[in-house]
Amino acid sequence: MSRAVVLVARPQGEPRESDFEIRDVPDPEPAEGEVLVRNAFVSVDPYMRGRMTGVRTYIAGYELGDVVGGASVGEVVASRDERFDTGDWVSAALGWRELGVAKAGTLRKLDPDAAPPSTALGVLGMPGFTAWVGLGEIGGVEAGETVYVSGAAGAVGSAAAQIARLRGCRVIGSAGSDAKVEWLRSLGVEAFDYREVPAREALADGIDVYFDNVGGDHLEAALGALRPFGRVIACGAISRYNDERPEPGPRNLGYVVSKRLRIQGFIVFDHQPLFPDFLAEASAWVRSGELQYRETIVDGLEHALAAFAGLFHGDNVGKMLVRV
Repeated sequence: MSRAVVLVARPQGEPRESDFEIRDVPDPEPAEGEVLVRNAFVSVDPYMRGRMTGVRTYIAGYELGDVVGGASVGEVVASRDERFDTGDWVSAALGWRELGVAKAGTLRKLDPDAAPPSTALGVLGMPGFTAWVGLGEIGGVEAGETVYVSGAAGAVGSAAAQIARLRGCRVIGSAGSDAKVEWLRSLGVEAFDYREVPAREALADGIDVYFDNVGGDHLEAALGALRPFGRVIACGAISRYNDERPEPGPRNLGYVVSKRLRIQGFIVFDHQPLFPDFLAEASAWVRSGELQYRETIVDGLEHALAAFAGLFHGDNVGKMLVRV
């Protein structure tokens, strides 16, 4: 038997421990073409909150009784596919569990000598890829532009802020603590603590592009600060994910017309064919030290919910992970 975290109730507002259970489940056996993986790290990500409602958006919602699904990395413990051997490190989508079976074609083999396997869940995985796609494919940022990144000390935000800098942009970033601001400033980001300085004041000189991870007041401030023909890269709105009723949108949406702004949302899964290009470029940056990362690691599968809740309280610097 092994353990897994199961959704047992639909969260109302912020998820509570009573919405989940840790259960013992039978150890799975791989069939032909499948691989058995022991998770080393599982990912907690803001988008999971939407799946907990059970409503399908761009991805299916969780059913009650489901193991909470999501990205993971681990070691192969049994393989019935010639592409994988026992001991291989792989990235998978096995969710919040200790052991899981995956079809071999859904796995990506990792080289632990090239980068720590955990980076496949962060800077060299979906969060880093999201930042890379958002800036290049959606925002089309150009050298000399001013880019504002909200939630700039998070997994996506810290990658976006640094990649924008690598593209030759001036970068302004918001974060929620002195320590986060200090780290961002060490990376060359003009960081401010949004709890101390209102975003509209920090953006008074104007911006060309807004990479939105937060929504709410940050989006409203950015609309006011954007120059004519500015762009909003709509990646997420974590400030709204636990709302129990719809909140009013930005009061200044009229700027979209008068400034001829473009707001575009995106889902990174739509751009999967570009992942090899991202990985080649980002891996080189990580090796050279040009793209830095941090991880906030919570030990124990039983603490997965605490780690997940911490995302909405700003507990993480960089990528939040649970070490199984």
